[in-house]
Amino acid sequence: MPHQSQPSHAPRTTRSARPLAAVVLLLGTVLAGLVAVPVAPAGAASTYLCTGYKACRDAGYPNGGYQAVSKQMFWRMYAGHNCTNYVAYRLVSSGMPNERPWSGSGNAENWGRAMSSITDDVPAVGAVAWWKQNTGGAGSAGHVAYVEQVVSPTEIIVSEDSWGGDFHWRRITRTGTSWPSGFIHFNDKAVVNDAPPAVVGTPTVGQPVTAEPGAWQPTATYRYQWLAGGKAVAGATSATFTPTPDLKGKRLAVKVTAQRKGYAAASATSPTAPAVAPGVLEQTAGPAITGTAEVDQTLTLAQPAFTPAAEKLKIEWLADGTPIAGATGEQLVLGQEQIGTVVSARVTARAAGYQKVVAETAPTGRVIAGTIEVRRDFGVRGVLRTGRTLKAVAGTYTPADAKVEHTWLRDGTPVGTGTTYELTPQDVGHAMTLRVDLTAPHFRSASTTVRPDGRVATTSKVALRTNGRKGRAIVVVDVTAPGVAAPDGTVRIKVAKRIVEATVTDGRARVVVRKVRAGRLPVVVVYRGTEVIRSSRASGTVTVR
Repeated sequence: MPHQSQPSHAPRTTRSARPLAAVVLLLGTVLAGLVAVPVAPAGAASTYLCTGYKACRDAGYPNGGYQAVSKQMFWRMYAGHNCTNYVAYRLVSSGMPNERPWSGSGNAENWGRAMSSITDDVPAVGAVAWWKQNTGGAGSAGHVAYVEQVVSPTEIIVSEDSWGGDFHWRRITRTGTSWPSGFIHFNDKAVVNDAPPAVVGTPTVGQPVTAEPGAWQPTATYRYQWLAGGKAVAGATSATFTPTPDLKGKRLAVKVTAQRKGYAAASATSPTAPAVAPGVLEQTAGPAITGTAEVDQTLTLAQPAFTPAAEKLKIEWLADGTPIAGATGEQLVLGQEQIGTVVSARVTARAAGYQKVVAETAPTGRVIAGTIEVRRDFGVRGVLRTGRTLKAVAGTYTPADAKVEHTWLRDGTPVGTGTTYELTPQDVGHAMTLRVDLTAPHFRSASTTVRPDGRVATTSKVALRTNGRKGRAIVVVDVTAPGVAAPDGTVRIKVAKRIVEATVTDGRARVVVRKVRAGRLPVVVVYRGTEVIRSSRASGTVTVR
């Protein structure tokens, strides 16, 4: 097991005291088993990290400058390798006066007893680890060491010197018997603030600001307390803080408490920030108007939404930008005075600690007096055939001064305007429609359509050529129709008394009529037409041999 420090001795009071004390120390050492540095008892949890000024310094374990001044006495303790002189030096170096803070024995065993008011079982960096006489490996005069690090409540690292021994650093855990009898808190080390905390951001109601903890030695963990007007804000203990409406106009600061294991906590407060400014309500929805902009119809306002929620909403309805007297509810019934105007709504939102927000809807279309009413339907007169003219038949409507526009459509596509339309070959096979549009100031426009039954038809023309052979006649029929590139259908061909039916394909049919008598014979051709092609006929002769 690692060895412990030798006990310290009482302070020198006369020039001859030191030799006498040395004799007493030597005698005590011999009685203890003639060891200069006693070994820790079995079960102790104590580990040396280094031994000797140079070896410790090379390993990164300093002596705080004691090696250079070890021949001096501190707190009237014996100089040199001596646990009490070393610890007294460290305390004086930490800022304490070079005057022992109690009267009486300076032996290590007496330190904790003399300073019982500041001695407890809680380790801290900068505290004095104290062993009573004959405890934890200490001799009859006890032992003291300087706490360099608190790893945990049950593990510490100390630096120490030993009477008749050497300087070293040691790790001690609570298991076993090496744990100190107590810790004397003369001048424990505290976390030191090198740069003050700061409030980052512009303090505004509803908007978070952040605490910059500042610079501390050594590094630490932080607790925060926000202050408003110099007073702590209840529950405001996070690194970020959002000013509430009741703090508007107050100046913020943040108090930071730095903590590190084994060190005394320290606090610092930031400079005060500018006064908390009013917040801004964030609009998240609306407002919007629903309903029909028509006399006697009701418009409804969908109110806007804000974050945070507005505490008070003021509604105003406007016509052409001018407030409508008494119109302050969520609904507005349109009257005669709104005809021809555009209507909008304005909402003013307020909340304590926030700037007011004014939100306005998009305007409606111009308010109309009503819808044009068609009392008697319009119509179309005429034949759906190329070359013919279709005429619009007027209806009746209210108001009577409404403007009427006629549009002719072919299969839904506009092809002409006016009250008449002359059918062309391009219309063949298509459906024709008349659309009548009626408009009047402050009325909703009306539109009606008229569609004659059927499709546009065209005329046809038949041409024939004949060729006679022995006992038969050959007839070639060509059919043409304006607007139809390649007519089809059927033809009936009569040669003398012989009758033959044929199909017209791409405007032509060729027929051979057999078993006809010889001679010059009459030929009659009848084209029966189609749904959109009118029938026609032609005649001629054929000479059969």
